[in-house]
Amino acid sequence: MSLELTFLGTGSAFPCPGRGAAALLLRREGQCWLFDCGEGTQTQLMRSRLRAARITKIFITHLHGDHIFGLPGLLCTLSLQSSPEASKAPIDIYGPLGLRSFLWRSLELSHSQLLFPYAVHELVPTRDQCPPEEFRDFSGLDRGEALPQAPPGRVLHLDPGEDSYLLLEDEQLVVRAFRLFHRVPSFGFVLEEKPRPGKLNVQKLKDLG
Repeated sequence: MSLELTFLGTGSAFPCPGRGAAALLLRREGQCWLFDCGEGTQTQLMRSRLRAARITKIFITHLHGDHIFGLPGLLCTLSLQSSPEASKAPIDIYGPLGLRSFLWRSLELSHSQLLFPYAVHELVPTRDQCPPEEFRDFSGLDRGEALPQAPPGRVLHLDPGEDSYLLLEDEQLVVRAFRLFHRVPSFGFVLEEKPRPGKLNVQKLKDLG
């Protein structure tokens, strides 16, 4: 399995002319997975040899602006560069509870209609992930409101036995999120490659003694 990392932004709080806000891109098996999407991510992608159209999954660590303010714009640009396909697989977006509402409202208020489907999978934080006075319960966000075009997705709870959140699994790797302590609930992501048993040519070994 081939993995390649590209740092698109390492700045904090706001983008600089030579350094964008937080964004990291992982290239894997012809796909691109984006981790965080601060302002300037689109510009950094254009400066690189990476193709934004290959992004299939997006992971957001937390809801501070320097990690998410570039996301609605990036999705709109990807939509402008794509054609409507009924069979196109959705872009999966993972992040803290509240991310679905942020994206839906940003796109709705700006009259932005994406030509591709996307799904938002929200991680439910625990109260010990940030100072008590900073914790906000977003579990009731938009409750009772009609959100006919809100994106689908799962609500993921902490697995106490694993002390993590299982995000996805395929034949090659498992992706989990784990809790971090920050000023707001924050998550880290782990990509764990599955064991790959080797193959031995027993007869060849015998021939070689």
